[in-house]
Amino acid sequence: MGSGFAGYTCARLLERWLRPDEAEIVLITPKDYTLYLPLLPQVAAGVLQPRSIVAPLHTGLRRTKLLPGVAMDVDLDRRRCEVLKISGEVTSVPFDVVVLAPGSMTRTFDIPGLKEHARGMKTLAEAVFLRDHAIAQLELAASSSDPAERAARCGFVVVGGGYSGVETAATMQLVTRAALARFPGLDPGLLRWTLLDIAPKLMPELGEQLGDAATRLLRKRGVDVRLGVTLESMTDTSAKLTDGTALPTRTVVWTAGVTPRPVVSSLGTETAKGRLVVGPDLQVPEHDGVFGLGDAAAVPDLTKPQGGVCGQTAQHASRQAATAARNAIAALRGGRMRAYRHRDLGLAVDLGGRDAVARPLGVDLSGPLAQLVTRGYHLLTAPSGRSRFRISGDWLMNMCAGDDLIRLDFLKDSPGTLDELEHMPIKVRSRHEQKAGLRQ
Repeated sequence: MGSGFAGYTCARLLERWLRPDEAEIVLITPKDYTLYLPLLPQVAAGVLQPRSIVAPLHTGLRRTKLLPGVAMDVDLDRRRCEVLKISGEVTSVPFDVVVLAPGSMTRTFDIPGLKEHARGMKTLAEAVFLRDHAIAQLELAASSSDPAERAARCGFVVVGGGYSGVETAATMQLVTRAALARFPGLDPGLLRWTLLDIAPKLMPELGEQLGDAATRLLRKRGVDVRLGVTLESMTDTSAKLTDGTALPTRTVVWTAGVTPRPVVSSLGTETAKGRLVVGPDLQVPEHDGVFGLGDAAAVPDLTKPQGGVCGQTAQHASRQAATAARNAIAALRGGRMRAYRHRDLGLAVDLGGRDAVARPLGVDLSGPLAQLVTRGYHLLTAPSGRSRFRISGDWLMNMCAGDDLIRLDFLKDSPGTLDELEHMPIKVRSRHEQKAGLRQ
């Protein structure tokens, strides 16, 4: 279940390690591609083309049966999974072994105006929409004679000081600043990017030194980094912060954390902060042949003496997939289960241009060297050779020719909000459940 780092990698390994006549592999996912999430901000910035960071499932998986739909409910007693297909039909899929890797979605709170007006950065559609939206705001600001409208359209707010929020603010600020040269009648002083986080530091996982280095760089570029404060409410023209400040803006990008997909709660087993509780072998306790991994599972981190769970990173998800595949086969054949153990290799954050911060194997790096390490890491972990080739070509083209600043307008008839682009499958599911009387 799921075609992200965990689900896609697990399916590929099952194809490799299972005999063709030994088992049928079914992959449940609404997409026909696997997405390389870490590079979404570069798609929004126009550095990479959307298709460069995806790999088609039809070419990556040869024997797996693809079921295009969203998993709604997993019945562990009957060993069946109910799926809402993209056609709107519901089908029931039996299983002997189930690997739950549905991934996560942007976590939202009950903040007035958030679902109606905020944008996300978790899907390809959201990244493409944000780019078009940002360029459109500058075009509309340049054509307006209303000072209040100009200020709101040139004001951009990013909520969330994690990797996604920092990379989005950093790369998009460079794009919009460069775009001002196309609008000579627009005062460059109107452009304002604000990055908010309720925590006292940006990206604490990177350590204090690199987090501070990233903060200084962003502020030097002109990004207004505000810590210890977050969004209280918003309208289509302004954002009110918890410190009482009101910012004129038509663009709020919400990246304040993720939460597992709703199907996780349908199992009725123990969860921790919404994540499925599993053992070191990735198996749900007291349920043989039921595995959880990736963002949706709280996997014990055996490398930490003090305990805790593994981070929600691609690095862990892809490696958990190998353990899950081996243990799924062991469940079929009656073999020995293996425990998942992986020591974190470090983190890398692209800040746009020649700037980045990275901590490979515990070594703190910043600047061009960190950027080299960051891009090298992305090329190593991209989902396919074709993706690596396209990513390399896009980077070279952007470095030599720059950005055309063209709006594609693929989603011009969509409001482009979190509620529309990311949470729509949940609304469809709820409507169908109410109509058909399915169990939540």
